[in-house]
Amino acid sequence: MRRLQRIFQDRIFLRLIDKGERLVAKLLAAVLFLVLAVAALKFTVEVMLQLIDPARRWVGEGLIAVLGDLLNLLIAIEVLQNITSYLRRHVVQIELVLLTAITAVARKVIVLPPNAENKPMLVVGLGVAVLCLAAAFWMVRRVNEAELSKRDGAARREPARWFQEPGHSPAAGADGPH
Repeated sequence: MRRLQRIFQDRIFLRLIDKGERLVAKLLAAVLFLVLAVAALKFTVEVMLQLIDPARRWVGEGLIAVLGDLLNLLIAIEVLQNITSYLRRHVVQIELVLLTAITAVARKVIVLPPNAENKPMLVVGLGVAVLCLAAAFWMVRRVNEAELSKRDGAARREPARWFQEPGHSPAAGADGPH
């Protein structure tokens, strides 16, 4: 019972949760990579077979289908980048998530079925989604740029530090700290 109480102490418990999150993220990344590799291989083979077929029509719906599949693969790559970015930095990068969502909406717009103009609410909804995602991306980018320039500005106002060892003078062409 005492050991169980110790596990549920805040620091230990949060460390266990953190390790569990990282393990799940690694598992998801590995599975997604495998799925992505198989899907890319199948996509390549399918396109090659279609290229050989003289009866295949590439204009119109055939091209739209290929573009839709290709964009699905790109979206999967972006999701994999989101996961690996989380593993590297241990934070979810909202810019990557928004770019993935923008790509997904763009894919939806590109592969709209014929007669989609007969569904005005669908077109309006996709337009609103594009505007909201673009606005969110713009706001996040501005905040990130403002924080970066604030850090750069603070670094310029701080006094310069000398990292050279005392008693050593950098000579022209000499190796060592300059």
